[in-house]
Amino acid sequence: MTAPQGDVDVLVVGLGPTGAALAIMLAQRGWRVAVAERRPEPYPLPRATSFDGETARLLAGTGVGAELRELSLPATGYQWRDARGRVLLDIAFSRTGRYGWPDANTMHQPALEAVLTRRLAEFPQARVWRGRQVVSLAEHGDRVVVGTRSVDGAAHTVTAGWVIGCDGANSFVREWLGVGVTDLGFSYDWLLCDVELTGDREFVPTNQQLCDPARPTTMVGSGPGRRRWEFMRLPGEDVAELRTEDAPWRLLARHGVRPGTARLLRSATYTFQAMWAQQWRVGRVLLAGDAAHLMPPFAGQGMCSGIRDAANLAWKLDLVLRGAPDALLDTYTVERRGQARQAIRESVKLGRVICVTDPAAAADRDAAILANARPGPATPEPAKPLTEGLLSGLPQALAAARGAVVPQGRVRLRGRTGLFDDVVGRGFVLLTAGGPAVPCTVETPAGPGPDVTVAHLAAGAVEDVDGLYLPYLAGLGATAVLVRPDHHVFGAVADPAQVPALLADLGRQLHAA
Repeated sequence: MTAPQGDVDVLVVGLGPTGAALAIMLAQRGWRVAVAERRPEPYPLPRATSFDGETARLLAGTGVGAELRELSLPATGYQWRDARGRVLLDIAFSRTGRYGWPDANTMHQPALEAVLTRRLAEFPQARVWRGRQVVSLAEHGDRVVVGTRSVDGAAHTVTAGWVIGCDGANSFVREWLGVGVTDLGFSYDWLLCDVELTGDREFVPTNQQLCDPARPTTMVGSGPGRRRWEFMRLPGEDVAELRTEDAPWRLLARHGVRPGTARLLRSATYTFQAMWAQQWRVGRVLLAGDAAHLMPPFAGQGMCSGIRDAANLAWKLDLVLRGAPDALLDTYTVERRGQARQAIRESVKLGRVICVTDPAAAADRDAAILANARPGPATPEPAKPLTEGLLSGLPQALAAARGAVVPQGRVRLRGRTGLFDDVVGRGFVLLTAGGPAVPCTVETPAGPGPDVTVAHLAAGAVEDVDGLYLPYLAGLGATAVLVRPDHHVFGAVADPAQVPALLADLGRQLHAA
């Protein structure tokens, strides 16, 4: 084995969207980060096809906001139809969503990964090792010794303060740790067909689900000029039949897609899963993304959940590296595992409605849905709030705000107008109104805590251009909201005089974890 390649603060295993985003978030905070990626070249085919508005906001925080708008297209909506063409579910998406980005965005995953990789390369303290498979992990005190093997067979070691396994569904890190999984046992085989359209064709709405017992089918946008069809394997149908050369075109023809109007980029069968890791941290090694959770695709939350993992973990790991108790990282597991379980169960619930192949059961389903249908399209629900973890426990903290994701609109500050995150900044933010600007410091029992940016909504300070924030605060009955770096509300209070207690509560919790 060759000599160690030196120390890094954090080693990320896997350069997919979750690993790349996490590495950037850590590099932005000044840490030495390395990424070990087993593939020698970028994976050229798409997997995920979309991200929601909250995820767009988190990705923009890595510094790729302008590129995101170029590589993605806003989706107009998501609609379910039965075999007779009747609308069972109708959700309309806005181009200006609750979080400052379109509610839903279609994209080509390799393009997103290329943008994130280029952004990571801008940090001199960040390194990417392609063609490097992690083969061993050994924790020694405050370091983890990681053994890797390159594609040419050469062995290397690197020592890291922390290791994050973002290495996908078949995670080596998870297997090495011996972490068990909870599997809900809900899985079906599907034929996935990625298509590049050769002519102009409009799909309204962008994302559609055909709930036809004869062949449940998913149709979604996958970025500029591309679209994906997914066809469920029917009971008794041999999966080998879906792998024949003519199967994709035979199934696509029903939807007006033929060799003369489209180019088939890929066809492959896959089996979705519904599972989560029972432990997300073992000592100085943690899991994130598909290594920690897998879910059916029907809610489009797989990659989004991984980016939320990265955003939650990055700021906590930053504080730990700066001296906070490492027990703070246990709140990562508490918060994100709870949210991931909820997303998985909701995806399974949708799948149980969609994956019906018995005609009589499908007819009963359709009748029940139509009998309870509301007129007009629905709008997307807000991002899921945190219900446990690092949240204010003050009796005077307003329950309605606790754990929710704060919305984002345009503001003006010192002559600059733009989205709140870009103009005011990210990190801990105290959003205030209804009184004079409030001084803001966080103290922990061990000394000064993290910096907090005060955003005081008033003329001459932070001006609420879109008229979003003042009604938001009024609806909560709040004059101050303390927001975490991942945009979840730590706590909100009605009286400005309660702000010092809110800040002290944060300091105590960061110290005690």
